Amino acid sequence: MSESGRRRPRGPRRALTENEILDAALSLLDHGPNAASVRAIAARVGVVPNAIYTYFPDKAAVVDALVERLLGEVDHDVFADRAQPWRDRVEALALELRAKLSAHPGAVSLMVGSRMDGPIAQTLTERLLQLLADAGLDPTDAARASYLLFVYIFGSLVLEVADVQQPAPLPAEAERIATRQLAFSARPPDHFPLSAAAAATMAGYISTEQYLWGLRRILDGLTARVAMGRKSVGSGCAASSRPGPQA
Repeated sequence: MSESGRRRPRGPRRALTENEILDAALSLLDHGPNAASVRAIAARVGVVPNAIYTYFPDKAAVVDALVERLLGEVDHDVFADRAQPWRDRVEALALELRAKLSAHPGAVSLMVGSRMDGPIAQTLTERLLQLLADAGLDPTDAARASYLLFVYIFGSLVLEVADVQQPAPLPAEAERIATRQLAFSARPPDHFPLSAAAAATMAGYISTEQYLWGLRRILDGLTARVAMGRKSVGSGCAASSRPGPQA
């Protein structure tokens, strides 16, 4: 048999780890949320697509693991510290999530569309429920408030990323606000007088200042809810302590 007809020995099998796969997926997401296909991930790490399935059964499993990884990178020190004021703890979590996800805009839509039911996501939810209980909310209101906060945080990020209409990285905040300011200033004030007057404020919708302003209004509402509940309980106790009508 000729030399060319002999089977060539296979080279060493490519060693691979889950972290390498997730690193590749995250870098691909910087080109857009649809860029991280299993085939593209395999090409990025230098293996055939079937090798990815050894670690993850499908792309959804990759997304779930990526969500867990991003949530795991959030600094929980202040958020989990029950000695800190509860509002400070909520703000710390909200700012951490915004910082981590805005660094990878392509991951935002995947995060919103994921099940978020992994161990880290469940721990995050449990800690938020505990935080809201510490604030004085009953279990039902704490659960509803937890959902409200996640909707606000992730909804704000979705709108912020969509406003730029580019995968990554996001331009600096000041640059994005300046671009929006030009767009709003171009609206004819005779047709849109209120919008023209509010142009500077509307340009800052995607700013950290606006993000915190909205978050704090939600927290104001929850604070008022707690105060109202305490007042109601106090009124009930006072009423029950009053002597009844004499026979």
